[in-house]
Amino acid sequence: MGQFRVVRWGIIGCGDVTEIKSGPAFQKAAGSELVMVMRRDGAKAADYAQRHGVARWTDDAAVLIHAKEVDAVYIATPPGAHEEYALRVAAAGKPCYVEKPMSRTAAEGRRMVQAFAEADVPLFVAYYRRALPRFIKVQEILEEGRLGAVKAISYRYTDGQMREAPAGPVSWRLEAEHAGGGLFLDLGSHALDLLDYWFGPLTKVRGLAKRVRGKYAVEDYVEMDFEIAGIQGKGLWDFTAQTNEDAFEIIGERGTLAVPCFANGPVEVLWDTGRREEFVIEHPAHVHQPLVEQVVDELRGRGRCVSTGESGLRTQEVMDQALAHFYGGREDGFWRRLRA
Repeated sequence: MGQFRVVRWGIIGCGDVTEIKSGPAFQKAAGSELVMVMRRDGAKAADYAQRHGVARWTDDAAVLIHAKEVDAVYIATPPGAHEEYALRVAAAGKPCYVEKPMSRTAAEGRRMVQAFAEADVPLFVAYYRRALPRFIKVQEILEEGRLGAVKAISYRYTDGQMREAPAGPVSWRLEAEHAGGGLFLDLGSHALDLLDYWFGPLTKVRGLAKRVRGKYAVEDYVEMDFEIAGIQGKGLWDFTAQTNEDAFEIIGERGTLAVPCFANGPVEVLWDTGRREEFVIEHPAHVHQPLVEQVVDELRGRGRCVSTGESGLRTQEVMDQALAHFYGGREDGFWRRLRA
């Protein structure tokens, strides 16, 4: 776009993710200011504004969206509200940065992408791992061809977060009406988006989702087969396991690369000679900041952002393919069919 000297941001939904991961990035990125925040609980919005040095707060999204001093909007609510707010931002003719996953379903995501295309303003999705140095290093190794031809790709994630139902209220991340599904939508989306970033769109997706423990109404286990750039791939997410795993494995002709998606671990390459090479690359204090900087640079006409509405929609479509059978379709209010 390039019309902004400084991009002045407003945040809709200043919850936990905005405290450290994302919120400060809008103040620290060059050419960026955070000027207004919104939360339905006005007292919490006022508290956030006071603690983070933000000039204005409101409990009304319309006030923020239409404020003259707000150039662009970051939507940080649960996914169930993403489409509604994004369409309102598009109608106001303002750029938008929306949390991941971009929506509950691909149908919602497609409507969002279409609305911003028609308004001729950009839509970005907060898949911030695309801009983190650790994962850029993986891309560089692949682009340099050091592994040789890639023969197979896999990702495994296991933990016990859904083994037992909580004593208190269920998190919105485990309610399909708000999240679009279970933790697969929240966590699995990051891994799938990284695969799209490194290799391109996933195709021939076949998925199996089920409730292993049955403690929640949503899925707690997902496995997937796919092709990507002609390479066979597999993914597994088990949220009822007794062990913890978190690892991509990329097998090439000359070596195997491994890196975690969430854990603070290095990029490791075991070469076919037996030599092990390790790249220790720490994340920045505010993990969204490198991607926010890309967004701001694009809005100021100084670069391009690697995470767009179109790329975010591809990941949404893959997740829908994996979950469609479990939910009996994903084009309607499928959450109404669920019973714990």
